[in-house]
Amino acid sequence: MHLNCHFKKGIFYFKFRKIKTGAGMKFTIFLLLIFITVMNVRSEIITKDVDYYDGSTLLQGYLAYDNIKSSLSPGILIVHQWKGLTDYEKMRARMLAEMGYVAFAADIYGKGVRPSFSEEAGKEAGKYYSDVNLFRERVTAGLNELKKHISVDPGQIAAIGYCFGGGAVLELARSGADIKGVVSFHGSLKSPDPGAGKIKCKISVQHGAVDPYVTEEDVIAFKKEMEDGKVDYILTEYSGAVHAFTMENAGNDPSTGASYNKNADKRSWEAMKSFFGEIFNR
Repeated sequence: MHLNCHFKKGIFYFKFRKIKTGAGMKFTIFLLLIFITVMNVRSEIITKDVDYYDGSTLLQGYLAYDNIKSSLSPGILIVHQWKGLTDYEKMRARMLAEMGYVAFAADIYGKGVRPSFSEEAGKEAGKYYSDVNLFRERVTAGLNELKKHISVDPGQIAAIGYCFGGGAVLELARSGADIKGVVSFHGSLKSPDPGAGKIKCKISVQHGAVDPYVTEEDVIAFKKEMEDGKVDYILTEYSGAVHAFTMENAGNDPSTGASYNKNADKRSWEAMKSFFGEIFNR
C-alpha cells in the first residue's frame, strides 16, 4: 500500500494505492511516521519577556501567542494599572492568546520600574497624567512593538487597559492611532487634551457605577467629548462596582473605593469579547 498525502488549507488529504516493492513499503512507513509526528504537535501558548525602547528609555513588555497558528491574527495591546506591568496583565495576555489573539502587555514606566506602594505608584503615574504627549508616546511604543510580531495582522489591532491603563488606551485613541478599537476597564476618563475629533476607532468603556475615583462629572464630560466628536462608543456601568472591579487582589471591601466585583469582572470580559467580535468580524 502506498500513501500519498498533501496539506491544503490546514487539512491533510490522503490517497492510497497498491504497490509491490519493498522500497515502496518503506516509503509508506516513512510518510506515516511524518504524519504521526505532525499530529503530535499540539497547540501551546508561548510567553516571553520582550525588551524594547521608546527613544533611549528601555522598556520590558510581555508577549503571549499560540505557537501553531498558521495565519495572521489580530493583535491586542494591554496596558497595566498604576503599579506597572505585573502578573495580572500577564495573566490577561495568556487568556487572550488562548482566544487566538497575539497579546502584548506594554510597559509604560520602564524596565524594572514596578512601584510596590500606592504613594510610589501615584507619583509614577502622575508623570504621565501631567504630560499627555509622553503618555501617548509611551503607549504608541508598545503598539509599534506589537505590530512587529510576525503573526500579527497590522490592520487588526485593539488595545485594552486597566485603571491607569484604561486611561492610557483612551489617550492612544485620542492620538489618532490607526487601530480598530480600545476597551477601558475602570479607567480614568478625563484628559488634559480631549481630542475626540482625532479618534478613528471604536471605544468601549467598562465602568463601575459607583467608582469614587472616576466621578459622575468625569463620565458626563467623557460622553460629551465622544458625542461632540461623533465617536462610535459604548459606555457600560456595572451596579455596585467601584474602582478596580476586575482585580481580585483589590480585596472585597467596596467601602475602600477599590474592590473586586465578580459579576462586573465576568460581564465586562464578555462585553470585551463581544466588542472584539464586532470590530474584527470574528
